[in-house]
Amino acid sequence: MAAPIAYAERTSYALIATDLDGTLLRGDDTVSDRSLTALARVSAAGARHLVVTGRPAPRVRPLLKFLGGGGLAVCGQGAQLYDAGVDRLLWSVTLDRELAETALGKIEAEVGTVYAAVDQDGVDGLTLIEPGYRMPHPTLPAVRVGRRDDLWCEPISKVLLRHPALSDDELASVARSVVGSLATVTMSGPGTVELQPSGITKATGLALAARHLGLRPEDTIAFGDMPNDIPMFDWAAHGVAMANAHPELKAVADEITLSNEDDGIAVVLERLLTEGLRPQRLGGRRPSVGTKVQ
Repeated sequence: MAAPIAYAERTSYALIATDLDGTLLRGDDTVSDRSLTALARVSAAGARHLVVTGRPAPRVRPLLKFLGGGGLAVCGQGAQLYDAGVDRLLWSVTLDRELAETALGKIEAEVGTVYAAVDQDGVDGLTLIEPGYRMPHPTLPAVRVGRRDDLWCEPISKVLLRHPALSDDELASVARSVVGSLATVTMSGPGTVELQPSGITKATGLALAARHLGLRPEDTIAFGDMPNDIPMFDWAAHGVAMANAHPELKAVADEITLSNEDDGIAVVLERLLTEGLRPQRLGGRRPSVGTKVQ
């Protein structure tokens, strides 16, 4: 009797791009066993997992080690392409500090005092916070400085903003209206409105990483939860929003999965491995939670 033939799993996407906070990570900054298993399965099937995050490279390094990755990661909202295998930036763009100060002045002229922080450039760059700024992720390390001028002591990749009264949506809207071409304004999570180098988005870094890996947009499925993921969804063949995602991202997603707390990424990857099929775009229709696109 002939031995049974073993069929390897396969997935039609060669690149799995995942945001971290609110997407792959649970609220306690951990990754579930189910998600880890699903990522291991797609890797075994030949796909590459790429972290695409607003966190700067130094804040991503420990997580990449936990994920077992020695490859690339897109950090700093696309301003950094980090190679974990050699612990260095293959590419980075800094935000001009004079332009950042000018942009802050324009925002404060409209809404009053805002509180600012910066991520310094480099694999060992610090996160500096001025008096009054409160870190949205208390588990991430930061150094408090005595005055705003101290934020500009070294090259930076971005500025993080908080307002004592305005919502994130309100602050981001005002910032976009007055900053113009000085910087790109994005919103990456609760309490996280950011200024990054003009023209730089997650799609910038994702496209660069994909070219480095010899892959294309049509090879890519992307997962996210906030408006800063919209450019990434526009670039990738298929964009999957989490159930906990911001309404702006859900409106442009091709699919909505379960929340980050309910293993939403794993649910989609397991389905793709089972079906071995590539979902098609919805043609502008907004999907409902749990929508499976045939």
